[in-house]
Amino acid sequence: MSGMTAEYLLINNNNTRTKFTLASRDGLLEHRSIASREVTEASVRELTGDWHYGKVVLASVVPANVPALVASQEGIPLIEVSHRIELGLTVDFPDPSKVGADRLANAVAVALRQPDEAVIVVDFGTAVTFDIIDPRPAYIGGVIAPGLDAMRHYLHQKTALLPEIDLARPESAIGRSTVHAMQSGAFHGYRGLVKEILFQIQEEMGTRAKVIATGGYAALIADDLPEVGTVEPFLTMQGLLRIAELNFTS
Repeated sequence: MSGMTAEYLLINNNNTRTKFTLASRDGLLEHRSIASREVTEASVRELTGDWHYGKVVLASVVPANVPALVASQEGIPLIEVSHRIELGLTVDFPDPSKVGADRLANAVAVALRQPDEAVIVVDFGTAVTFDIIDPRPAYIGGVIAPGLDAMRHYLHQKTALLPEIDLARPESAIGRSTVHAMQSGAFHGYRGLVKEILFQIQEEMGTRAKVIATGGYAALIADDLPEVGTVEPFLTMQGLLRIAELNFTS
């Protein structure tokens, strides 16, 4: 589709990719993205040039990209996500300014879904992040671990013989080739990491929590993992839409 008109443009600027979603109050309409290293005022204008919208919400964890993203939306009301805006939840964290905008958006997306229930969001991005929202609702902290891409790039760059692999679910745990062995390490290793971190979080909280996975590798790693309740690929954008509704008056 092209030439679409909607109320909001939602921008999620992460370390690897920058995603753009056209949205109305009824939901998300259309998605586009570019590599974050390619973000310029011109490239953003070109990517979104046939979209028509009246308001913008920007979540960025790459400060160097912010000036170009803001300039590309000149003349259009824009809100940048931080703890200083209305989020619909408390940020119960020693230094709220240190919580990434994408993590705040994820928290907002789930904050009011399950009254009186804690929620953990696992986001498989450049890093694997775990964010905890308690029943108040309040964002209370999380866990950050290296992402899958960081692992596969590092092994290739720091060893003489290991190739850079495509990530996939291996046919068996015992690798029968170098690539197979590396895929097994990535897949089973990260599933083990997710299970153990979730266990430790919930032990410390003293309660069970609903677990939602999102991000690029969520479907691969969280598929049929009993600890994970649902996989929602557009969770961050749902949070940005909720932030738009909370902060823009009609």
